[in-house]
Amino acid sequence: MTKSNWERLTGDMDGLDTHHRPAGRNNRNGKTRRLVGSAMAVLGFAALSGGTARAGGQEPRPSLDRPPVLLSEVVRTALDRNRDVLDAEYQLAVAGEQVSEAWSEVYPNVNLSTSFTRNVAPQVSFLPAQIFDPSASEGDFIPVQFGADNIWNLSVNAEQTLFDPRIFVGVGAAARFEGLQREAVRGRTQQVVTRVRLAFYDVLLGQEEVRLTENSLRRVRESLRETTAMREAGVTSDYEVLRLEVELANLEPNLRRARNRRDAARRTLAVEMALDPDAELNLAGELARIDLEHFDANSEANRDILAFVGVPGSDGASLRRSVAENAGNRSDIRQLAITEGLRRTELRIEQVDYLPKVLAFGTYGLAAQQNGPPDFFGTNAQRGSSKQVGLRVTFPIFSGFSRDARIDQRHAALRQAETQTRFATDRAVADLRNLMDQVVEARERAVGQELAVAQAHRGYEIASAQYREGLGSQLELTDAEVALRQSEFNYAQAVYDYLATRARLDEAAGRVPLVDVDPAAGDGGTGG
Repeated sequence: MTKSNWERLTGDMDGLDTHHRPAGRNNRNGKTRRLVGSAMAVLGFAALSGGTARAGGQEPRPSLDRPPVLLSEVVRTALDRNRDVLDAEYQLAVAGEQVSEAWSEVYPNVNLSTSFTRNVAPQVSFLPAQIFDPSASEGDFIPVQFGADNIWNLSVNAEQTLFDPRIFVGVGAAARFEGLQREAVRGRTQQVVTRVRLAFYDVLLGQEEVRLTENSLRRVRESLRETTAMREAGVTSDYEVLRLEVELANLEPNLRRARNRRDAARRTLAVEMALDPDAELNLAGELARIDLEHFDANSEANRDILAFVGVPGSDGASLRRSVAENAGNRSDIRQLAITEGLRRTELRIEQVDYLPKVLAFGTYGLAAQQNGPPDFFGTNAQRGSSKQVGLRVTFPIFSGFSRDARIDQRHAALRQAETQTRFATDRAVADLRNLMDQVVEARERAVGQELAVAQAHRGYEIASAQYREGLGSQLELTDAEVALRQSEFNYAQAVYDYLATRARLDEAAGRVPLVDVDPAAGDGGTGG
């Protein structure tokens, strides 16, 4: 879409309903940075949703007279609004906070506590009277009051970990977990882009099916009018008219089914973009007009579709080279590798629990007592302070074999993670090979089907001319029309299969447009 089209689409964006993103992603010091959606994605949403949002949070229904939206713009809008991506970013924000929480164990821990007690009736103790008067009887006691009317206490306690390997290894584990969540965001973003691409292609295929069916209906109606006129002139029979009426009756429900499939694909795409499911998306591109052999011969919309690839190349050899060069980018394999490292760190945490812990501490205390009306901490003569510093060393000796059991559990979890990584890697290799074969097959099928469409067009023109001149039968004309419609749809289907398989291949190879690569820098998927 041109810049002028965007300017036409953004005149009524006041009140645009967008979703909130996480407050930020935390680094080691707990700092956050704002997650800001791209301006182009917001503009794309304005184009798709038709401007301002209605009251109550509902999206308006755009009219189809707005400029069609390119695939790249649809994907950018989906990345900015898709709820699956938002959920992954919230999980990453939680992981960032967990890293900050782990680092807090390294810093000093300082606590202050204070109290005030008002003795309404101070405690009284009884002491033998002989303590104060030796001549007193042995059974005599003197009441003695302990404590003043007002008592203040204040203490400041500080602790600093000097050596605790469990804490330091735990910080590394938290950082690994944050890395795992960051890779999970990347993986889920790749999945969203792939789903949006497939939904976009589904809509285009549905539109193509509707268009071809409408063309068939138009051709059959024209043939029916001509045949009816020829019957009235006595040139043809009622049977020829009846055959066309039957074909017309068969095509009309096919058109309704095609429209239902197209609308269902539109609703799926709208959900991925967090739009109203009934939004009438006006998408740019035509599968039947895509030229896979000559990139520059395509329209702007079709060039945008062809350029939106991650793995360059189209033939088997170039695809295999590209996939081999980027084999380590696959998100699920990366996540498993990070998980494997996380399991090793967890094992290390349990192992270092056998080592001693060293802690430095210090305490400052202040106490005061006073009779009469309260006076905050009294005078110097009524206050006293205390100070202590020291070291505390803890040696773990025996804990009922619980540490040994936890270490064995971590060993088993590590072996499980290693097995999962190996299995996923082997499965990924098989998936990539299958997808590469499917890409090559779909491209070759599309090239061959393009020739079939040209031949079917020529055959229909010949059959139509012969029928009008009375040299051909209506059955031949009907067969030619069916062959033309089928060949055109087969070509659109082959192009769809090629594009859809390319989307799946990009995700499987970990090279997804707008996530890992810039589609504008690709070769358009047309080169070898």
